[in-house]
Amino acid sequence: MDLLQAKEIVVEAGKQLVSTGLIARTWGNVSCRVSDTQFVITPSGRDYLSLTPDDIVVVNLEDLSYEGDIKPSSEKGLHAQCYILRKECNFVIHTHQANASIVSAIGCDVNGITGYSKEIIGDNIPVAAYGLPGTGKLRKGVVGALNRSDSKAVIMRHHGAVCLGADYDDAFKVANEVEKVCAEFIYKKYEEATGKATDTFKDVYAYIADLKKRADAPAAKLNAYDSIRIDDAVILSDKEGNTVATVGLCGKKDELIIGDKYPSEADLHKAIYNKREDIGAIIHSQEDAIVTASKIGKTLKPLLDDFAQIVGVTVKCAEFDPNDTLKSSKKAAKKIAKKGTNALLLKDNGAVCCGSNKDEASAAEMVMEKNCKSVISSELFGKTKPIGKLDSVLMNVIYRVKYSKQK
Repeated sequence: MDLLQAKEIVVEAGKQLVSTGLIARTWGNVSCRVSDTQFVITPSGRDYLSLTPDDIVVVNLEDLSYEGDIKPSSEKGLHAQCYILRKECNFVIHTHQANASIVSAIGCDVNGITGYSKEIIGDNIPVAAYGLPGTGKLRKGVVGALNRSDSKAVIMRHHGAVCLGADYDDAFKVANEVEKVCAEFIYKKYEEATGKATDTFKDVYAYIADLKKRADAPAAKLNAYDSIRIDDAVILSDKEGNTVATVGLCGKKDELIIGDKYPSEADLHKAIYNKREDIGAIIHSQEDAIVTASKIGKTLKPLLDDFAQIVGVTVKCAEFDPNDTLKSSKKAAKKIAKKGTNALLLKDNGAVCCGSNKDEASAAEMVMEKNCKSVISSELFGKTKPIGKLDSVLMNVIYRVKYSKQK
């Protein structure tokens, strides 16, 4: 394929994958074979929507060498192995798509694929052995999975999916079909457990929430306000983006700058900002999976590596008491005090997801939701081990020091 044409296709593919939700932010990577000896791939740590053909890197298959100052994706070796092992493959998409990520946490091969899905993917999707992102161990796991299956998709343990195609359209079809097949895989397990058919994760959440429900009384319902920090003030807004109140950050408990009433939930936001100077925005998420996890109330550990990187090594659960806002807020803030921890479950009320700005807080919410979906769905399959603590800490530190600054 012509080099410029290949680069243009990769740029367009990245944008389309973002628009469909299969890739977000800088997560995942896309490549296209240009000859028997070279392929082009997306750069490391760049926003897909801002890419131009000049940003796409040419990589040599044999030794992974490249020219120029732009660094290719750290998963270039993974893409190279796909082209080496599958001569018919000319396009590779690596995604962190939600349903494939759930299966990656569970760790079971998806077998017995039939009908149209079989035509697109093959009759199974193998799960590759775990390895840290960008490592030889990860590549070795994918090579092993490709060698034991003729599938056009591989799910990487605790990581995501790699989808292969004869061209971009083919690889995109594979990625879309993988999401459908992985959802059906979870629904089938739910039916086996309950005797009831479903085509929605909400039934899975309800079943697991009931199965794991606590014996204690539910917490008081809270208003889910988002907020940003500006200088010494906190601006709270509702989910429609309307400003509810602006309150002083370090002043008295009820210091109201703008608004008709001081919201009690403001104390929780203020306590977190006062504890963590690196946090500039908070999203109080009430996504279904996150609310279900908050009802179960257990500390979350990483079942997915992007959770370890962006959200943290552990996420604890706290209760905000509207009748004792200062004390309960301080206790909650202590549970998110460690730098690199960017979410906190609120008993029965979802979670607060934090970041240096609104975009970073949104990323934390996105990954938090995906990990919660994985935790809940994995309950259908028995005990699922999280990523080891050492690997989780390593990924969290590397992300904060390196990748979060590349976006």
